[in-house]
Amino acid sequence: MKVLQVNKLYYPFTGGVEQVAYDISTQLKDKVDMNVLVANDQFKKLEEEVNGIKVFRSASIGTYFSMPVAPTFPFDLRKFDSDILHFHLPFPLGVMSYLLTRTKAKTIVTWHSDIVKQKKILKLYKPFLMKFLDKVDKIVATSPNLIESSPFLQPFKEKCTVIPLGVDTEQFKIDNNIEIKVNKIKSKYDKPIIFFVGRLVYYKGVKYLVEAMQNVDAKLLIGGTGSLSDDLKALSKKYNLDDKIEFLGFVDDKDLPAYYHASDMFVLPSVAKSEAFGIVQLEAQACGKPVISTNLPTGVPYANKDKETGLVVEPKSSKQLAEAINLLLENEEIRLEYGDNAKRRVNELFTVEKMGESYFDLYQKLISE
Repeated sequence: MKVLQVNKLYYPFTGGVEQVAYDISTQLKDKVDMNVLVANDQFKKLEEEVNGIKVFRSASIGTYFSMPVAPTFPFDLRKFDSDILHFHLPFPLGVMSYLLTRTKAKTIVTWHSDIVKQKKILKLYKPFLMKFLDKVDKIVATSPNLIESSPFLQPFKEKCTVIPLGVDTEQFKIDNNIEIKVNKIKSKYDKPIIFFVGRLVYYKGVKYLVEAMQNVDAKLLIGGTGSLSDDLKALSKKYNLDDKIEFLGFVDDKDLPAYYHASDMFVLPSVAKSEAFGIVQLEAQACGKPVISTNLPTGVPYANKDKETGLVVEPKSSKQLAEAINLLLENEEIRLEYGDNAKRRVNELFTVEKMGESYFDLYQKLISE
């Protein structure tokens, strides 16, 4: 079975969608003939092997509205003789390339999120997107919430299915090296630790978490970089919270497990549909930590079950965030119970192995039809 995954970018470029494409490829490389077609970050075509997977990078002249401009992408797509084309959306270039390419291959799309911000471009692009969704054989959403809330998926609900995202739980198991790092982090602070990691951009809602810390007696560690970094630091200073909040900057993947394990809870205060799932929740849960997240019409509250694996509050509410944090800080039994539940649920539903198996089953089903 020949499978071609089609996306904007691929490892070593990092991002939520890129990680999913990488994990699927890695899980299934011994079961299918897996190839990957993406855009390069320079005007040069590149063919290489990444961890045993053939990766083809189409020459790109740059990006426009966060999307690569790769003029030969449709022609590169046409060259592949694949049994299954597996697209990851949003990716307008991939959609347009497919519509320009006559193919007999079975086609599936993993719908990671709606296009939220680029409303003017969306008006032009939407007719092509809807035509694409009408043509594909199967649409995979990462949560049932996404199917119900997306206006793009509503007309195609009969061809939608759910395959949740997964994490590599082995990566988050504690060992001697991680334990040394955990003890070092804990010894640095004399208060309970609240952890956030992610891009410091508008939809992450970190400003509401910063504001919530006015009424919380704990240490907030903020990992990540982004366009709002300076604004958030200024906000922390404005509220005299510099003794409660530490900005860690970029946190390397090899150090992430230690920060999760050292924390008492993880908070994801996202405020917009751009946060389609919040896979960092699963990473924290894999470390046995309860999560506080927001009630978005996406996969965020699907990944974190209210009063089971953590607490779910309304978006843009510093007051509710503070109340939820304090509830978990003041009730160790509940905090530990939610953390245990979270770890168990991740191992049952949200591993890369289960995600890979589900996609392989879907591939086989499509081929047999």
